Amino acid sequence: MDIGKRTRLNRIFAHPSDRFFSVAVDHFIGYTNRWDGLPVGLRRISDTLEAIVAGKPDAITMHKGIVTSAWEPYAGQIPFILQSTIARPDDAAREQIATPEDAMRLGADAFAVAVFICGDDEDKKLRVLADCVREAVRFDLPVIVHIYPRDLTTPVPEVSFKPELIAWAVRCGLECGADVIKTPYCGDIEAFRQIVDECPIPIIAAGGPKAETIELALKMASDVVLSGAKGMTVGRNVWGFSDITKAVRLFSAVIHDRLEVNEALKSI
Repeated sequence: MDIGKRTRLNRIFAHPSDRFFSVAVDHFIGYTNRWDGLPVGLRRISDTLEAIVAGKPDAITMHKGIVTSAWEPYAGQIPFILQSTIARPDDAAREQIATPEDAMRLGADAFAVAVFICGDDEDKKLRVLADCVREAVRFDLPVIVHIYPRDLTTPVPEVSFKPELIAWAVRCGLECGADVIKTPYCGDIEAFRQIVDECPIPIIAAGGPKAETIELALKMASDVVLSGAKGMTVGRNVWGFSDITKAVRLFSAVIHDRLEVNEALKSI
């Protein structure tokens, strides 16, 4: 691995625990084109970024418009990952809106590509990922693929949490040359452990759908750590709760310090 890429990965995976916890605010396209469908945590993005940074996650993932309009007060304080894709599971949206060159110009530490696989055009989506990896090599820029298998048996395609499909998604990301894979947690520690053990690059779990309580969200984080995964990237289960800074600190305590959920809640 070239020194530029290693330097950037070391900045992202800098915690002494050798695990990773980041927050994502790159979800806007998933809430359709209705402004009232966008959650408050995403609508009040400047306040949300301030609250996230106060909790000190390892990194934040966002689109370039948020970087250029709201990130300046925090530039250099916490690594950030540039999300390049706008996509929905049903393919109603699927475009690349940023390039590795954009990421370098903005000062990003890594480049994210989102891919919803399974279906007749799976190969075309993976080609887009592979093309991004190829371009990122020019800049020694790590690529983190957010790769989600889909359930195509439902009326509208949805993200699948079946272990066998998640394992396939992980393999696809690996074969296309990604440096880190973010994928759904399947809900089974042993099944996810097997997926992690069979992959030679780091796997981080997605934060999943909005949990009813912070306790349930933290329990999933604890299970992810037990599976041996590198950590998590969490979105709505951080900015979807009223005390965003506390949520960041709670996830950090569970993922980095390996506190039990009740211990974390008592300590923060």
